[in-house]
Amino acid sequence: MADAIAHRGPDDAGLWCDPQAGLALAHRRLSILDLSPAGHQPMVSATGRLVIAFNGEIYNHCALRRELESSGLLQRPWRGHSDTETLLAAIEAWGLEAALQRCAGMAALALYDRREQVLWLARDRFGEKPLYWGWIEGAGAGAGPESRVLAFGSELAALRALPGAASPQLNPAALAAFFRLSCIPAPLCIQAGLQQLPPGHLVAIPATTAGHRPGQLPAPRPWWDPVAEAAAAVQRAQATPFGSEAEALEALQQVLQQAVAEQTIADVPLGAFLSGGIDSSLITALLQAASSRPVRSFTVAFPDAGFNEAPYARAVAAHLGTDHTEVALTAADAHALIPSLARIYSEPFADSSQLPTHLVCREARRSGLSVALSGDGGDELFGGYNRHRLIPALQQRLGPWPPLARRALARSLEQLPVSARGLARDKRRKLAAAMRAAGSLEQLQASLTSVWPDPSALLQPQWQHAAAAGPLPLPAASTPAEQLMLADVLTYLPADILVKVDRAAMAVGLETRAPFLDHRVAAVAWRLPLALKIRGASGKWALRQLLHRYVPPALVERPKAGFAMPIGAWLRGPLRLWAEGLLDPALLQSQGYLQSAPIQRLWRAHLAGADHTPQLWTVLMWQAWLAEWGS
Repeated sequence: MADAIAHRGPDDAGLWCDPQAGLALAHRRLSILDLSPAGHQPMVSATGRLVIAFNGEIYNHCALRRELESSGLLQRPWRGHSDTETLLAAIEAWGLEAALQRCAGMAALALYDRREQVLWLARDRFGEKPLYWGWIEGAGAGAGPESRVLAFGSELAALRALPGAASPQLNPAALAAFFRLSCIPAPLCIQAGLQQLPPGHLVAIPATTAGHRPGQLPAPRPWWDPVAEAAAAVQRAQATPFGSEAEALEALQQVLQQAVAEQTIADVPLGAFLSGGIDSSLITALLQAASSRPVRSFTVAFPDAGFNEAPYARAVAAHLGTDHTEVALTAADAHALIPSLARIYSEPFADSSQLPTHLVCREARRSGLSVALSGDGGDELFGGYNRHRLIPALQQRLGPWPPLARRALARSLEQLPVSARGLARDKRRKLAAAMRAAGSLEQLQASLTSVWPDPSALLQPQWQHAAAAGPLPLPAASTPAEQLMLADVLTYLPADILVKVDRAAMAVGLETRAPFLDHRVAAVAWRLPLALKIRGASGKWALRQLLHRYVPPALVERPKAGFAMPIGAWLRGPLRLWAEGLLDPALLQSQGYLQSAPIQRLWRAHLAGADHTPQLWTVLMWQAWLAEWGS
């Protein structure tokens, strides 16, 4: 199992076993803090009671050490200076949940309490680090129930290394969710019987699993809930509001500076990803402002100027004075990576920005970095996506209309002739679908965030029952825009953005850190009134004001662009043969999952000039995953 994820930890490997408890922990180490053997894992606590295998970083571990020392709760002298040792000492002093509450960081961990004979699994607040778990039938040494093993690991590839897991049954609900969202949100897992531990959750598993029915998993419980935390932040804002915009911006500046400062602690080379956008530019600016020498920044240059943000990043880097690396990549570089994507993402995943994300991570690692800071989380916390502004406006205007009138307006929009100055055909199609769905905020949000809004039209009959679920209710918040932002924190951020970055980076042994996802930054973001996030036609207003302290507005103020490549054009050109092989109707029919007719209609329309890239990429990544992992 450990060998299957050796890419996540190329520097060291460890194994700890307790035959009497029937438990084994394995660890692959990417050495970041305390490169000596004192940081080796799995690590046994100083008292011998606890054993941990831990993936992640505790950024405030130095402060936790001081608190443990001053409180008299430290039971043994320190053996090294790793954050793993700090976390173990904190758990011994305060218990697992209280220790996690004190930690600022990212973590997926397995902790065995030898005295209580309980195994704990836990995952960080926002889901930066992954954790899969569940029963594997046929992996044990005995027969019947004795052949069942409870397995857990950082990637599905680790669990699939066990006998009995190599030819999995698929989870229909996960299959439908993948085609709807292009990713699989926790707790779902594509393999039946397995789950993802949700962000901010932990679960206790007795060493003896007697009392659990075969295949049944204990119920995880939240140790941190973003909806409750956001509500508490709003209550604090109402009780003690910021006195002015300047005071609010200063509070945000201070907590961001603290997060960046803590996340620069490493015993290996560290830098930042810089796209030239608001989020990455602000993180790079704060990093550079706190450094006495030029920090290393990285961006990727693409050959198609319409998809190339490198000149913007270059201008920001020159203004800040970073040691900037611009990696020029061609279509051939991206094409060469595509066959590896299904292996890198051992669960189906189809956000096409996975390509440039992996390429920039690979080049940063080749250039000597072991840690890179990113701007992830800025959009979700500060209203950065267009939908945070547009969905409430559409729902307010069209929601009261009768469904028949909304459908008629949508048909009219779809039938307008294409003009050079008008909306592109694919954008009009998406807007028309949103008009039809504008009866509720949930329906509108689902329409604009779904790749295949109705997966049952795509799936073969035996899988269609799982696609019938309607849109999920939005979390409670003060305004519709803040409901949408919280919904993104709960689903899009952990299931898409953080999966993309974690797998892309860890595939090459690079650790990424996201200062915006420090829980103290989130608490300030949730205290801010909406007008400090969304103002006029722009989101992230507060972040823009902070960035303007370091970078002139002219260098960073432009329409939001995704981290994308011209996949749609490539599918009509150099990727066409690859795609047609995976979309072959006979192959689709024989596999037993997808109907070929709707896919062929979309493929022909795409080849004729329409843009169906997201839908086709989802199908292609599914087909590539099946070829790699499906049998």
